Amino acid sequence: MPPDTLRERITDYANRADPYPLYAELHENGVTRQNDGSYLVGTYHEIAALLHDPRISSDSRHRTDPETVPRIRREGQSMAFIGLDDPEHDRLRRITMRPFGPPHTPHRIDALRADITRICDELLDGLRDKDRIDIVEEFAYPLPVTVICRLLGVPQADVPRIHAWANDIIASLDVTPGRIGEHQLNAGVEAREAMAEYLGDLSDRRRTAPSDDMLSALVHDSGPDGPLTRSELMANATLLLIAGHETTVNLITNGTLTFLRHPDAYRQLRDEPELMPRAVEELLRYEPPVHLLPQRTPVTDVEVCDVTIPQGAPLILVLAAGNRDPLRFDHPDRFDPAREDNQHLGFGSGIHSCFGAPLARVETQIALNALLPHLEHFQLAEDPPPYRRSPILRGPRHLPITRTSGT
Repeated sequence: MPPDTLRERITDYANRADPYPLYAELHENGVTRQNDGSYLVGTYHEIAALLHDPRISSDSRHRTDPETVPRIRREGQSMAFIGLDDPEHDRLRRITMRPFGPPHTPHRIDALRADITRICDELLDGLRDKDRIDIVEEFAYPLPVTVICRLLGVPQADVPRIHAWANDIIASLDVTPGRIGEHQLNAGVEAREAMAEYLGDLSDRRRTAPSDDMLSALVHDSGPDGPLTRSELMANATLLLIAGHETTVNLITNGTLTFLRHPDAYRQLRDEPELMPRAVEELLRYEPPVHLLPQRTPVTDVEVCDVTIPQGAPLILVLAAGNRDPLRFDHPDRFDPAREDNQHLGFGSGIHSCFGAPLARVETQIALNALLPHLEHFQLAEDPPPYRRSPILRGPRHLPITRTSGT
């Protein structure tokens, strides 16, 4: 098929379970202009270079065609740092990082290890006598959403509301114009606004009644960059809440699916749990939670592999294709939990590398090490499982497993 239809085919839900043959086609064609005027890049070295190139903007408002700007907010609202360029990106990210990690809060993530382990144990205790389990609904989702809500200071009783809003937001994310309807787009915008307003109200309460959580720390921050405005806090807290659990859900689920498909690797990791950190890095390469970075725009003409990408054109970096590039990784389609030299693109790279990567790594390592012994007498109920609609945050919507007969 013609390479200018790759974007349409990659984002087609019919290919969600196995987009990798399309990524191999993208490797063969290099940088490809699509029939809608966007450009796809799926080779490792080119993606890595573009992620570090100051001529590539993360602010889609630089696009020359306003119809290609994703509708994720209404006019007048602040944007989260993920959709901005320096110096604004740097200022907002620096403020938000202060209560989250080094150098100002170096022990925040490590202090969560005991809590994460306890939550895993509680979830697994509830599954012990079941013959059929949905890994997503009963383990991979409850763990990270509980952790990020506690980290931010969201009450446990409000988690169902967060879940519903997040589902609407993720369902509205597509990179193919016309693929989703007006109702779905509006539902995503409204859910984002509702979540932001909820977090704004929660932050207001923290001004007079602070607690030991990130929202309190952000509200009372007195660092050199000044405080966040209420609108900035709402936008960036929404980003942290969504990104802080949605990607980890996919990573834990994709890991479980991969281990059940590779019994030798499963047995090795079950017996040698100290190997899990390296295995998680391989999962981030082999089955990453984020497949596409759709919001990139050149602010001037940029040449990549003898192709000129014009200023203002939509640029899509296919991270998952770069992770399977045979020019960068030996046997890229092989899952190798002991792989060395594994500088994957699972968390991106450059100034926009994943803010929550340290937390995602810790959660996934603990979760999969806790889960593996419980999988010994289970098998996949269906393969492939049903996938989520989003081509950006790719992972199973459900992952049913059933106990094998005679156990």
